[in-house]
Amino acid sequence: MMVAAMDALHVSAHESAGIEHFDVLIVGAGLSGIGAAWHLQKNCPNKSYAIVEARAASGGTWDLFRYPGVRSDSDMYTLGYRFRPWKDAKAIADGPSILSYIREVASDHGIDRKIRYQHRVVGASWSTPDAKWTVELERGPDKERVFISCGFLWMCSGYYRYEKGYVPEFAGIDGYKGRVVHPQHWPEALDYAGKKVVVIGSGATAVTVVPSMAETAGHVTMLQRSPTYVVARPAQDPIANKLRRRLPLKLAYMLTRWKNVLLGMYFYQMCKRKPEKVKGLILGGVRQMLGPDYDVDTHFTPRYNPWDQRLCLVPDADLFRAIRKKKVSVVTDQIETFTEAGIKLKSGAALEADIVVMATGLVLQPLGGAGLVVDGKPVNPPETMIYKGMMYSDVPNLASVFGYTNASWTLKADLVCEYVCRLLNHMDRTGSRQATPRNDDPTLTEEPWVNFSSGYIQRALPHQPKQGSKRPWKLYQNYALDLVSLRYGSVKDRAMVFTK
Repeated sequence: MMVAAMDALHVSAHESAGIEHFDVLIVGAGLSGIGAAWHLQKNCPNKSYAIVEARAASGGTWDLFRYPGVRSDSDMYTLGYRFRPWKDAKAIADGPSILSYIREVASDHGIDRKIRYQHRVVGASWSTPDAKWTVELERGPDKERVFISCGFLWMCSGYYRYEKGYVPEFAGIDGYKGRVVHPQHWPEALDYAGKKVVVIGSGATAVTVVPSMAETAGHVTMLQRSPTYVVARPAQDPIANKLRRRLPLKLAYMLTRWKNVLLGMYFYQMCKRKPEKVKGLILGGVRQMLGPDYDVDTHFTPRYNPWDQRLCLVPDADLFRAIRKKKVSVVTDQIETFTEAGIKLKSGAALEADIVVMATGLVLQPLGGAGLVVDGKPVNPPETMIYKGMMYSDVPNLASVFGYTNASWTLKADLVCEYVCRLLNHMDRTGSRQATPRNDDPTLTEEPWVNFSSGYIQRALPHQPKQGSKRPWKLYQNYALDLVSLRYGSVKDRAMVFTK
């Protein structure tokens, strides 16, 4: 990663003279990148910008994931943009509907004309004398080496590796005669009608793909090492639909958005303050769905408290309905080895499988895997501290969008976009060319980037920046606090250094 960034320093004088320059370069044309472009056009209309996208299409996650039943695990009144009302009846929306929503925003505001596809950022180097980033990209299928410079680099490339998901090493898998697929790269013509399917995993992807495949598969088994909290919720929000019929669209949308924000914050605080009570409520709901004879203790009772990891949402209780209909089985066990016909478990049981789906998680990576260099010195993300959840200590003129772990991604993304635009406008008013977060507080202590026990988070922590023990280096995962700080708080503080 660092080698690519170092290469960006070696730009010949001839190449440098021909490098295209923008005030702002947005990396990624997914939910975050399109939102960033909208805010930039509205709040900083005089700024030139471009969006570079590594893939051949916009939409990010919502174009990449094509597995059966792909949908949001948050309601669209909070996952949707603050500035663009969600109009569909379903609050828990399917992937294609979300993709259409993102692309409509891009098309309606001319953002799609700013996107350069198949431009993958591999490195970027900052020059203080020039007050600009020189960004190295691989363009097109031949990975042609090109450069773009910018005054501000806005990373909206998501939080995980797009090329390949996480797959543990399983003994005997090379001898398995069936088909192995990962949801991150779903085969377009996969036929599972009437087949025996085993889905390995218990997270959001697993609880989505299992009931969807069960509609046509012979039988689907969800094989989990340990359970996850699963909460049923109506796919439609009746209050939202009622408000939309009676009030102007934008007003109805904002009222519903705030209703869901406040309910989500209240539920999260309840989980932290009274975990046993919330645990009882969640498991009581599962027992009501599955009946008194189902072994909820084994298959749906995690070892951790609610919101120590993300909760899994199942719209209209589809997973529980599939279990009741005997189309889905849940097995809680560990894999000893794959066999030719399926999987042998450590308990001695065997699962036959025509298809095995590896819903085993994502691989997190900071900055989309791009390496950074600041004035000739490589940036090592684990040695940095995250400022207001978006900027890196001692890294000038760069912001990265990362959403909430306990709420919808876009709630935080919208606030980050508003803050970045205010920062850019402040720099213009004061004639500043460089804005750099710096930690000079000797009382500040380091903490892990995210306090979450999920496997994909724990695997990533050694490669991520740290957070601090207090503001502005502390991540509170609280929309109300961030709203005050990022939308209305001053961009000037002790930690932000502006230079001309």
